[in-house]
This record gives sequence, C-alpha cells and structure tokens, in this order.
Amino acid sequence: MTNPNVTADGGLTAAAQEVVDEIEANNVDFLRLQFTDILGTVKNVSVPATQAEKAFTEGIYFDGSSIEGFVRIQESDMRLTPDPDTFAILPWRDHEDGTASARLICDVVDTSTGEPFAGDPRGVLKRALDRAAEHGFTVNAAPEPEFFLFEHDEDGRATTKTNDAGGYFDLAPKDLASDVRRDIIYGLQQMGFEIEASHHEVAEGQHEINFTYDDALATADNVATFRSVVRAIAAQHDLHATFMPKPIAKINGSGMHTHISLFTEDGVNAFHDDDDEFNLSETAKQFTAGMLEHAPALAAVANPTVNSYKRLVPGYEAPVYIAWSDRNRSALIRRPAARVPAASRVEARFPDPSCNPYLALAALIHAGLDGIERGLECPDPVRENIYEFDEAKREEYGIDTLPTNLGAAIDALEEDEVVMDALGEHVTGNFIKAKRQEYDEYRIDVSQWELDRYLETF
Repeated sequence: MTNPNVTADGGLTAAAQEVVDEIEANNVDFLRLQFTDILGTVKNVSVPATQAEKAFTEGIYFDGSSIEGFVRIQESDMRLTPDPDTFAILPWRDHEDGTASARLICDVVDTSTGEPFAGDPRGVLKRALDRAAEHGFTVNAAPEPEFFLFEHDEDGRATTKTNDAGGYFDLAPKDLASDVRRDIIYGLQQMGFEIEASHHEVAEGQHEINFTYDDALATADNVATFRSVVRAIAAQHDLHATFMPKPIAKINGSGMHTHISLFTEDGVNAFHDDDDEFNLSETAKQFTAGMLEHAPALAAVANPTVNSYKRLVPGYEAPVYIAWSDRNRSALIRRPAARVPAASRVEARFPDPSCNPYLALAALIHAGLDGIERGLECPDPVRENIYEFDEAKREEYGIDTLPTNLGAAIDALEEDEVVMDALGEHVTGNFIKAKRQEYDEYRIDVSQWELDRYLETF
C-alpha cells in the first residue's frame, strides 16, 4: 500500500502540506490522531504538532492489542495514517497562551502487511463505498443523532435528572438548554459542520441538532466528531450528554434516523424519478427492498446494545415493523418529502446513536446494493399507522418485526451472509464475540426492577 500523503518523489501531497501550514498558522501545539474501535468508541493518541510531517510521511505506531476487537498480543503493531481532509481545530481546547489543539481522523494500517487493517471500521466503510463505486454510484448520507442532557450529582457523576421539562420544539422557559445547543452549534461550526437546524425533542431533556448531508465517509466521521463535541461542550455547562438509546423508561428514546441516496458519476440522483408516484426510481426501490430484507441482521449493527431494544418497542415513536412508507413514521423506512430531485432519498429510522457509524453505514449500503444486484421487488408502502395493527392485520400485510433483543439480532446477523460480508470476517467475529458477551452479562444480571417486583412477593 502506498502512502496517500506522500508524492512519488517523497514529498508531502498538497493536502497534507496544507494541513502542516494550517498547524503553524493557527499556533497548534498538539494533535489528536483519532480512530474508532469496533464498538464505535473514539480512541486517540496525542502528539506534539512538531510531529505532524512525520505523522503524514511515516505514520504513528500504536499497540493494537489494547484496542477492543483489533488484534491479539502477538499481532499488536498498528500504524495510524492521518486523513488530511479531516483536520479541524478543537473548539474547546484554546489555551491561555494562545496555542490550540487540533485533530486528524486516521486510517489504520496493518504493519505486518502494509495494507489497510481489516478490523478498522473506517476501512470497512471504505470497502462498502468501493462496492457502490463498482456500480457507478457515490453514496450520500445524513444522520440525525438525538441525545439527552442530564445533570450531575454532588460527586460529579451523571444522573438521569433532566435539566428541563421541555417537549418537541418547545421554547424557554420549558427548554432550558437552548444556550447549550447554541454553544454546541458554534463548536461544530468551528470544526467545519454546516448546521441546518436544532430543537428540543419529544422527551424531557432530549435534543437534536441536524447537519447537512455529505458523502458517506465524511458523514461517519462527522457522527464520531459530533458525539465528542456534544459531550465536551455539555460538560462545560456542568451537564452530561448521553447518546444511550433509552436512558429513561416510559418516554421516547434517542434514535439516529439515517437518510441515504445514491448519485451517478455525472452527479444525477439515482434515487429520483419524476414519473414515479413517489418520485423514487427503481434503483431506490430495490435499495429499499434490500434494507428491508436484511433488516433483522442490520439491527445487530445499527442497534448494537441491550439498551437499544428498550427503545425499539411500539408506542414511543421508534419503528419496529419491517415495512416502508411515503407518509407515516411507524414504518422502518420512510420516503421523506423532497422539494428538488437532488433531495430524493430514503430514511432508515431504526438506527440509534449508540452504533458505530462506520459499520452501520457500511451494513446499510451493502444491504441496499444487494437489493439492486438481485433486482429485489419493493413491497407496496404502508400508509396506515402500523402501531394500530393487531397481529392478524400485520400478518395480512406481510409485516414482520425487528428482533426484540440483542441476542436475537446477533442470531439474525450470524445467518445473514450479506451483512457479515459487509463487516468482513475480522470485524464480524470480534463484533459477535463482544455482543454475545454483553448480552450474556445482561441476561444473568438481576435488575432493580426484579428486586422491587419479586423480592417481597415470593
């Protein structure tokens, strides 16, 4: 594998040199080189900014055996290769002496082969995009990660006490976090985000900030960055931000509705068709059919925690029924209204913000492309409220449901060759191992609910 940051004559590429110049111009003294583990946790190594050129030309080495799901101890040497397109000044790291810190998102290289590491989630997504490119498509995506803001206790630990009693689109005084969202938006804008809107969500203490769609790789990078920025700036307000899907029982949980579209090489939206009733092309319908067919296995990746399935229950605006609609939000996939052809897209409503964005997008893309490659026929849209269907009516419409727990989702993943191929053998094996362990720990734990209900009853 050639170094993408080095020219044929051994110098830095224009993009890498531009970053080095920006580091000097902005008086950056430290660089955070970031990547994610298989579970989606952002990891980083901090290096003096004087090492920037070396990071680009030689990479930075680290012990991969210490990272969740990477490699065994005897295979530990990994190398980080920074992507110059991801350079950003960290908005919460301005120092009193005028210096600043910055970050670069990195790809992971296996030093034993010199090739991209099979366990790097960013590499998994790149392989999915390569598959789309073989069909002549680029992939655009736009997620909507929701989050809660909670107060700390007297010891500084996170609680589940919300700092407001607001609801959907509420204003102050019910919404007490508008200033927090404003500061988060300022921070995101400083890091290059284009923000479209922000608002209070349905549940107390729940919020959403929308940023514009981008190509799928940049979008996954943005989700990882978004979560870090939200947490850091919330902490400055003495609040804890969490992307846990269902932190409080009996209220709405947090989703990450994900909009996807394919564009051709000449910039035409392959999902749009003026002559179709729904303005969706046959390509879009086949892509949708692929996601619907693989939905049970996709849930393991897009809803990867035991807590995810506390959100995926009827009655709290989270979709559980494997169907699509051009109108209502009770279906798993929705065709949002589009004002112009370029905006035609489909929206997967089941992912939640606890997922690894690289793996979730890769799995969704592979599932959709499988629908295109096999010419799958998309079922008719369901325009009625599926939440109001009884079991007989769902059976009449042929509507199945998502797995009801993480264990069942992992079972579905193990039976789905397309989604496992999307992740690759290395990631699939380690992901399933980690999630089986998580689910087993959950199954044998005795919850406070059980103690309250049974301890004095039996």
